[in-house]
Amino acid sequence: MGSGASREKEQIGPTGIKDVHLSHALTEKYMGLSQHGKVQAEYVWIDSDYWDGHSFDLCCKTLTLPDAPISLDDIPIWTYSGDDAKDIVIVPRRTYRDPFRGGDNVLVLADTYEEPSGDEQDHGKATKFNARAACQAAMQQAEEIGEDPWFGFEQEYYLIDPKTKWPLGWPAGRYPDKDTAFYCSVGSTKVVAREIIEAHYRACLYAGVMIGGINSEVAPAQWEFQVGPASGTQGADDLWMARYILQRLCEEYKVGVTFDPKPVPKQAGIGCHTNYSNMATRSSPGGMEAIKKQCERLRQAHDKHISNYGIGNERRLTGKHDTAAMSDFSWGIGDRAASIRMGCKVAMRDCGYYEDRRPAANMDPYLVSQLLVETTLLRKESLN
Repeated sequence: MGSGASREKEQIGPTGIKDVHLSHALTEKYMGLSQHGKVQAEYVWIDSDYWDGHSFDLCCKTLTLPDAPISLDDIPIWTYSGDDAKDIVIVPRRTYRDPFRGGDNVLVLADTYEEPSGDEQDHGKATKFNARAACQAAMQQAEEIGEDPWFGFEQEYYLIDPKTKWPLGWPAGRYPDKDTAFYCSVGSTKVVAREIIEAHYRACLYAGVMIGGINSEVAPAQWEFQVGPASGTQGADDLWMARYILQRLCEEYKVGVTFDPKPVPKQAGIGCHTNYSNMATRSSPGGMEAIKKQCERLRQAHDKHISNYGIGNERRLTGKHDTAAMSDFSWGIGDRAASIRMGCKVAMRDCGYYEDRRPAANMDPYLVSQLLVETTLLRKESLN
C-alpha cells in the first residue's frame, strides 16, 4: 500500500520517463569553469524520417575541438551508430554560436551519409532520410541558370503540458473562451509562457539564426516564429536549428512542444507557411505575371507537393480556419483561404514573394524548398 501510494505521486512523463528536477544553480557552478582554450562542438542532425508527426527525430552529441573553428574545414566529419550496427557519417554543413554553453562553443548543423566504399573518400551516398543533399543540388541547379531563390518560414507550434498532454495553461480537457482574442495578445489571462518564447528568440539571435520575429497565435500556448528570408538552403538550415534550440529550451523548462498539424481537435491547425521568391518574381515590371505563371505550375504539381508537406496535414487543410481544402488548389491576392497567397503590396509593386500556405507545421523545409524550386524554375517546359 505504501509503495503503491508513493509511486502514484511520481510524475511519469509521456514516454514513461520519471520527471526529475535538478539544480540549475549547481550546474552554473561548473559551467563557469575555464575550458582552457578548448571548444565544445555540438553536432545536430536529423536521425530518421519523422517518427510520429508531432515532433522531429533530432539528435545531438558533442566533440571537443582544440580551439575555436574558423571555418567548416576546422570541424571534422564524424559518425554515430545507426541501425543494423552500421555507422552513419555526419558531415558539418553550417555552424552557429552555442546559446547554451556560450563562449567560443558552437552548434554544428550536419547531414547524414552512408559509410564510404570503393573510391569514396569522406562518406558514401546520402541516407534515405537526408533531404538536405537533394535540396542543395536543386539550389545549385537554380544558381547555374542565374536564379537566386529566397525562402522565409512561419513556424507555428504549441507548448504542451507533459503531464496532461494538453496545451500548456489550459484546464485538462477544456477549451479557452472562443470569444476572447488571443492572436498577438497581451496579459496574464491570455498569454502562456512568454518567458520561453523570449528565451528562444534571444537564443536564436545569439546563435546567428536568421529569426525574423515572433507572435502569439489564435489560442493560448500557440506561438509562431519566423525565419528568413534567406537564399538557397540557409533558410531551411536555420529553421532546423531554430527547431532544435526550441526543443532544447523546452527540455530545460520541462515543457512539451508539438508541431502536429492538428494537436487540438476543434481548433485551427498549425502550419509552416513558406514565403518564396526568385529573380523573376522580384523583378519589376513583370513580377506578378511571373508569380501567376509559377502558380499554374504549382497547380499541376499540387498532389506531389501535398504528399511531401507534412504528416497528418489532411486534418489541417479542411477548407476551414483560413485554409484551402487539401484536394483543391487556388491562389489569390490577400486571400488567406487560398493555397497560395500574394500580399496586396506585392500586387501594387508588381514584384516580390508569394506565400505557400499548404505546408504543415511538421514539414521538412528541405523538401518544401526543393519542390518549390524544381516545380517553378527547373521544369523543362517554358513558363510562356
